[in-house]
Amino acid sequence: MTIRLGGIIAGLAITAVLVLWSLVPGFMNFAFGPAPEQQPSYAFYEQGAGPEGGFSFDGPLGTWDVAQLQRGYQVYKEVCAACHSLKFVAFRNLRQLSYTEAEVDAEAKSWTVPGIDPNTGENTTRPGNPTDHFPMPYPNAIAAAAANNNAIPPDLSLITKARPDGSNYVYDLLTGYGEPDAAKAAKVGFETPLGLYFNKHFPNVNIAMAPPLAIDGQVTYADGTEATIPQMATDVAAFLTWTAEPSLVARKQTGWFVLGFLLFATALAFLSYKQIWAGMKPKKK
Repeated sequence: MTIRLGGIIAGLAITAVLVLWSLVPGFMNFAFGPAPEQQPSYAFYEQGAGPEGGFSFDGPLGTWDVAQLQRGYQVYKEVCAACHSLKFVAFRNLRQLSYTEAEVDAEAKSWTVPGIDPNTGENTTRPGNPTDHFPMPYPNAIAAAAANNNAIPPDLSLITKARPDGSNYVYDLLTGYGEPDAAKAAKVGFETPLGLYFNKHFPNVNIAMAPPLAIDGQVTYADGTEATIPQMATDVAAFLTWTAEPSLVARKQTGWFVLGFLLFATALAFLSYKQIWAGMKPKKK
């Protein structure tokens, strides 16, 4: 009886707290007046929807499009690598994109990485090895900020995990550059600050990064795919999803195996139960 009474009191207390909490916004509005209108820049923000048709790895049956990942790597190398690092990815990881060992070795050697002079012990540079990680584009954060209007370009290794709906976020960001609606901007007195760029899919629409994908054909794909801005954005977004979650597809495949095993085990347990208790009569109510 005491336990039941305590449960009732606890339930009433929780209900009272929830009711009072729901009244807080109304009380704040009554006491301090309505919240101020949104900043003008927020009126220009548009929620992106990702690439048309989505990505090949979307959904429970998604798979990697290896050709797309290779194109995405090409976009990263020729466009993004000038400012953004991939410090958690090694050249040898490219073997997972169906590159041969010789191709990975040649690709690593095409990059310059920090090294130590064996004779003097001084810092130097050398061609990369498959075991090396992708090099940093700047020696330190101060140099990175100085070259980018005081904004430090983030490392892209895990960018799709660091942003909500990361794959679509990358695509939307790369395709969101342009100019705000002139009439609307004049009405609210909005203008992009000096040194920043308008991007309708960036949360505050003003971003320090210049448009990385400026024109169609900026990259010449080795497989002959037409390099439109949406195509390049889709490919590099897919590649950066792979760098962040290389086991994504394998994890989905393992999940289906686990579900199948659980269904089998459940059916086996049920049949065993029926067999073991077949001779037992149910109790009369």
